[in-house]
Amino acid sequence: MSEPRNAADGGGHASPGPHPRHPHHRRSWRREVAELAALFLAVGLAHVLTTLLGHRDPGPVVLVGLGLALILGSAVHRRLSAPGAVRPRLRVRAEQPTSLWRVRARVAERPGRLAALAGAFARLRCNILALQIAPAGSASTLPEGGDALDEFIVEAPASLTPLDLWRAVDRAGGADAVIVPAQVRDLIDPGIQALLLGRRVRDDPGELVAAMTELLRTADIGRPGPGEPAPGEGPTVMIIPVPGGGVLVARRPDLPFTPTETARAAALAAAARHRQWADE
Repeated sequence: MSEPRNAADGGGHASPGPHPRHPHHRRSWRREVAELAALFLAVGLAHVLTTLLGHRDPGPVVLVGLGLALILGSAVHRRLSAPGAVRPRLRVRAEQPTSLWRVRARVAERPGRLAALAGAFARLRCNILALQIAPAGSASTLPEGGDALDEFIVEAPASLTPLDLWRAVDRAGGADAVIVPAQVRDLIDPGIQALLLGRRVRDDPGELVAAMTELLRTADIGRPGPGEPAPGEGPTVMIIPVPGGGVLVARRPDLPFTPTETARAAALAAAARHRQWADE
């Protein structure tokens, strides 16, 4: 029994492979439908002639209708399956450019206040990506005796301005709103971030300033110069005692520090202090 030859055989010519049968089957199917439709039409017309001679029978009408339907279906199928046929396509709307914003507002702890703020963002087509609620603190952090600070990371259409967001928050009952640009890294859960930074500082106390910069989201962190007194602590200034004496001074003029951030910064400094004691 001879082996099939290929291009590597001595003949030097590749034997053509079997042709695909799909086009042949498609043509045979259409031809059969057309023949069946023609048969229905012929029989239907014959019955119509018989009916005209006096017989009453609904059969011809049914046969003629079936024949016309098959012919129409075959024509439509052929048109849709033809190369270059125009098919309806879903319109995909291009993604609009967006911006990330950190929105913080003083909110009274009453039912419905948080829902009102969320509704205000929804009406502006903003997407809330993260939410943190800081507990009530001192009057310097929460003026006028407010109950809490709600802080949102929102994805907003690029056409929206901070003023648009401020007006929406104000109408929803948020007071003393502060709106600053946000970064993708701000979406990291602050609690998990604090734990990871604490481990980093515990392993290497020399990383304290860099870790504190990430935790407090500000690059303005340093030690007072020799003989320079530490500034007074306020909403935008944090004084952090560090191992070995002295303090770190953190400043964030555009966004006041919260009591939660103050507690996390103290815990981060304590992690470095514990490592120093262990080394001693």
